[in-house]
Amino acid sequence: MVHLAKVPNDAELDTLPEAVKKISLQLSNDDDSFTTSVYGSKFAAEDLPKHEMPEGEMPKEIAYRMIKDELSLDGNPMLNLASFVTTYMEEEAEKLMAESFSKNFIDYEEYPQSADIQNRCVSMIGRLFNAPTEHEDGGGAVGTSCVGSSEAIMLAVLAMKRRWKNKRIAAGKSADKPNIVMSSAVQVCWEKATRYFEVDEKLVYCTPDRFVIDPKETVDLVDENTIGICVILGTTYTGEYEDVKGVNDLLVKKNLDVPIHVDAASGGFVAPFVVPDLEWDFRCEKVVSINVSGHKYGLVYPGVGWVVWRDAKFLPQELVFNINYLGADQSSFTLNFSKGASQVIGQYYQLIRLGKKGYRAIMSNLTRTADYLSSSLEALGFVIMSKKSGEGLPLVAFRLADLEAGAPERNYDEFALAHRLRARGWVVPAYTMAPHTDDLKMLRVVVREDFTKNRCDALIADIRYCQQLLDQLDKESIAKQEEFIRRHAMNSGQAKHNHPRFRKEKHSIQGKHGKTHSIC
Repeated sequence: MVHLAKVPNDAELDTLPEAVKKISLQLSNDDDSFTTSVYGSKFAAEDLPKHEMPEGEMPKEIAYRMIKDELSLDGNPMLNLASFVTTYMEEEAEKLMAESFSKNFIDYEEYPQSADIQNRCVSMIGRLFNAPTEHEDGGGAVGTSCVGSSEAIMLAVLAMKRRWKNKRIAAGKSADKPNIVMSSAVQVCWEKATRYFEVDEKLVYCTPDRFVIDPKETVDLVDENTIGICVILGTTYTGEYEDVKGVNDLLVKKNLDVPIHVDAASGGFVAPFVVPDLEWDFRCEKVVSINVSGHKYGLVYPGVGWVVWRDAKFLPQELVFNINYLGADQSSFTLNFSKGASQVIGQYYQLIRLGKKGYRAIMSNLTRTADYLSSSLEALGFVIMSKKSGEGLPLVAFRLADLEAGAPERNYDEFALAHRLRARGWVVPAYTMAPHTDDLKMLRVVVREDFTKNRCDALIADIRYCQQLLDQLDKESIAKQEEFIRRHAMNSGQAKHNHPRFRKEKHSIQGKHGKTHSIC
């Protein structure tokens, strides 16, 4: 039953005691900014703060909407075919990760289950890579989570360099000139590692018809100062798997005590499910460490990576710090300290949710889609530079065909086609290949979990449409459009975050040879 309410008169409204009425408070007296909607507030008519923290506050709903609207100007991650990074996870995974945002992963005492979940992931990934499970006391495979493969590679290079240095000093030899053998097509994090940790690069150059290292040429570069060899399981440009076993067998044959680190950033979660008989991992005796990106084909949002050593003896003890943090003694080998637990928990979710069967099904579908796209582009007259049928990553690297003798000159290149596709919403990057490849240009499409055959068909149609459009334009028109796109349509042309002091560096492979550092 609803009760009746009396409408009070004016005298009845003032019910505060006299003592309370006399209290005078010196509080903020700013006008309220609340209104009927976010876009009716004063904030909608003002610039968002960009350089200095504002004096006043704004309501949480308005702050959320203003930033959300700003972020809507970003590209659509699902149409970004440049990146290997995961753009889809199930709602349950997202919920678990969101619930762990506030957990500082480094605090093992406070969050022991999160720490144990990392240990489970290391064990699962180590066994996936055939890490030895029988070992002497104090030995056995060991690994850790990282922010991504870049940190994992830094740690692996540090371990290789320190082991080499210790051996040289113990033998009474100089340890001044460490070097590492690697492909000229390495991702930029390898160049960072060699520069930051003062290791000389010995590059195995690609050729116009070979985009990976040659095992013999690689081993021939080894000398007494070589700390290790980097072999890539899925190169950034063409996705091809480098011959780990070939390098391993040559080292064994020549009785060279040089370790191999496998950069399996992209291929580590693909090869075990698509080509399980391929020997690239700890089945090769010279492979001492492997990194893999959980946020690529590990199917987790950025950023999480993993590094595993085949035995603790390959990780020098003096690089590991025992830390008593908030009451718990722990061993730490990382470049950073505090970090959230969310990505590690997301990785664990995927490993147990999908299992080997689920990963195999997803990677098989990606391989089928990549093969379909490859065949379709080949039918359109493109030259395919990547491998098919699981011989490499599920990506398609392609370029325009060479013109036949006497054919009319083509007025556009791969970069012009990439810019045309960008106008259609697709991010399909164009690159200049590694040095010694006659300045080959290429385009690359990364096939990720959310790139379905239906979307693949839409891309093929747009590539054909853009190519037909470019065929109809003269050289001058294309040049004008290219200039307009570079200046006004591409975000890199408008970027203000690159300090002028650091532009056009000349110390990297890109700076020296014009190779494009490709996106991962």
